Amino acid sequence: MNPMTNMKNVTKLSEQDLKLGGKSSWHDQYKSSAWIFVGGLPYDLTEGDVLCVFSQYGEIVNVNLVRDKATGKSKGFAFICYEDQRSTVLAVDNLNGIKLVGKTLRVDHVQDYRPPKETDKTDDETRQLYMEGCAPKAEHPRPEKQKDQTVKSEKRHKSIKKE
Repeated sequence: MNPMTNMKNVTKLSEQDLKLGGKSSWHDQYKSSAWIFVGGLPYDLTEGDVLCVFSQYGEIVNVNLVRDKATGKSKGFAFICYEDQRSTVLAVDNLNGIKLVGKTLRVDHVQDYRPPKETDKTDDETRQLYMEGCAPKAEHPRPEKQKDQTVKSEKRHKSIKKE
């Protein structure tokens, strides 16, 4: 299907959702994926530029701006992963069809994203980015038992200081 036709169909689906006002949406079939596809990007944009535009709808944890292997130049499309899947709905609804530096963007959900294949030239840092993404690690809350012990030790420490 022509990319422009696909973009218009996505826009129509979103408009129908608004008119119906129902609880279900065409976005629901993509609840298991926080990835979106972005096509029609200007070739001179960098990962930082893509982050600036798309981070207005949520925290981005990974950007794969697809580049030519030989030249390193952008191919004009990217895959973006958000921390929260609900951000994908906002990005698809609000950024699909906009003009960015004179080019019309196509933004759509990705059902099953697969990271790029590794080659002999893939360095360790790039492999790690493919596996973990680029977001900072979330700190896990301490278990309740550990919290209680910490509070008790802090109280003991304060009472020792008073003496």
